[in-house]
Amino acid sequence: MLVEPEGSRDEALARAVLRLNGNVLGIACGVLCGLGLFGATIFLVLKGGEEVGPHLRLLSQYLIGYRVSFAGSLIGLAYGLVLGFVAGWLVARVYGWVVDLRNR
Repeated sequence: MLVEPEGSRDEALARAVLRLNGNVLGIACGVLCGLGLFGATIFLVLKGGEEVGPHLRLLSQYLIGYRVSFAGSLIGLAYGLVLGFVAGWLVARVYGWVVDLRNR
């Protein structure tokens, strides 16, 4: 049985654990953001009322084509997937850079 020094095993563990996969985190964030926006929009559409979702409607200033309707919920789902993926990927990337700086 080969015995490794304690320090090398800790370093290997730190390298393996401290890495975030940008694609996996991006997909997870994208799905959460997309489904969150889709769910919020559908909830307001089903709830109805005189003025449906005045606060959520403000997203149409940033998300072209989005509105508080069923079709808008699908557009919001697509925007949420893309923007959530980009945000999650960037977080993983920056986290990786910080880990690299600390390990030097």
